[in-house]
This record gives sequence, structure tokens and C-alpha cells, in this order.
Amino acid sequence: MCAWKIGVMIESFRLGTRAGIRKAAELGADGFQIYCTSGDMEPGAMSTEKRLEFADFVRDEGLVISALCGDLGKGLLDAEANTWVVPKCKEFVDLAVDLGTRIITTHVGTLPENEHDRKWRVGVPAVREIADYAVGRGVSFASETGGEAPEVLRRFLERVGSPGMKVNYDPANLVMNGFDHLGGVEILADYVVHTHAKDGVRLDDGTGKEVPLGEGGVDFPKYLDALDAAGFKGFLTIEREVGDDPVSDVAAAVEFLRQF
Repeated sequence: MCAWKIGVMIESFRLGTRAGIRKAAELGADGFQIYCTSGDMEPGAMSTEKRLEFADFVRDEGLVISALCGDLGKGLLDAEANTWVVPKCKEFVDLAVDLGTRIITTHVGTLPENEHDRKWRVGVPAVREIADYAVGRGVSFASETGGEAPEVLRRFLERVGSPGMKVNYDPANLVMNGFDHLGGVEILADYVVHTHAKDGVRLDDGTGKEVPLGEGGVDFPKYLDALDAAGFKGFLTIEREVGDDPVSDVAAAVEFLRQF
């Protein structure tokens, strides 16, 4: 098995941008992912000078940006929202290039199984437009797993048909939604460029609950074996969206992943 590159979603710390990046370096992470949808990381707030300065700051901390998160909370399956979401996603691509990363992650929205559903008719061309723009700039536009079965997401990716369209694999999302997080790796292997290291359980009422790494339904030894077999060499980026002590949870997650 390969030695994994470990990243942290900066927002998990709840410390702000610069303090969060410093904390990631302090904990021994190799890199980080960060949202670029609002605040000081939003493209409109990042002048050319600020982009250069931020990239220098990241290098000085001994880290790399594993990916930017361009999830606007709207998905790409709504025609009205797409009038502004699609152009904004292209701005995220340009920002990624300037900051020296090559991956943008998002949620395209929960895909219905029926390919004739209007959401497919709206989503396929919108995602293709962004993905084609991304690949033209050397960037991958990656949809996060979880809202639908891996088989459905693969069919959607095949319909999009752009080499710029990839996958951000989140095994916990699949577990919490009742899907196969292990078999999904093989199904989506051709597309996976980034992952989230997160854990969760599916409750009796059909809802999901996020838990610390190693305490949920994600079988990490088998999951990482599957990623290794698929040839994945990218980041395991820790994401902690709940909990009263996120810094301690992330620190424990780094140590948990280092054992593999």
C-alpha cells in the first residue's frame, strides 16, 4: 500500500483561513482543501496580488492546496440557478490555476436514477460546459459522491463525456445514504482525483450521522486497499463537519490515517 497524502478541510477547524492553515501544518498534514465560495477566498475578493501572496503563504507553511471547494449549495440541476452558478464555477477554475491547484470539488446535486428526468437534461450540458472549460485550463471539476448510488453517478459522468469531469470520493456520504462505499471505488475508479476522509453511520430511521474516523461504517483498511488497487495517488482530505472539539478530532484523524 502507498504512503497516503493527508489533507484537511480548513473549515473543519473553525479557526479562520490563515489560522486554520497554520494548524494544518502544525498537525503534520501534507496539504489542505478550502472553500472559495465566499469571504476572503471568493474570486472577487482575491486580486492578482492577493492570489500571489496567498500562494506564497501556503508554500511558506510547507503545504499544498489539494483542492478548492466550489460548492455553492445550489447544485447544477436547476436551469434558473445555472445562469449564475455556471459562470461562478468558471471563476473558481481560474482561481485554482492562479493558486497552483488543479482540482475543484462540488456537489452537482442529487441525481435521479431516470436519465430522462429533467434534472439530467439540465445538468448534463451545464456540467459539460464547466468541465470542458476546466480541462482547457488543466483543472479537474470533481463531483462529490453520496447523493446517489455510484452506478448512477458513473452513468451521469459518461453522459457528460468531458475529460475535465472527475469525482471527489467521500465514503462516509455513501455509508450515511445506504450505498456501497467499497464497491463504489471500482465503479468510479476512472474518475476519482480527490477524496474526503470522513466517517459516518446510517441510523435506523434512514438518516445519517457523521462520527470521528474509525468509529463509523467506513471500513478504512478495505477502503484504502480499494483506492490503492484503483491506482489512486491523491489526497485523503479530512473533513469534520460536526463535533464540539474539531481541532482535537482532526488531530486524531491525522494520527488514525498515518497508521495505514
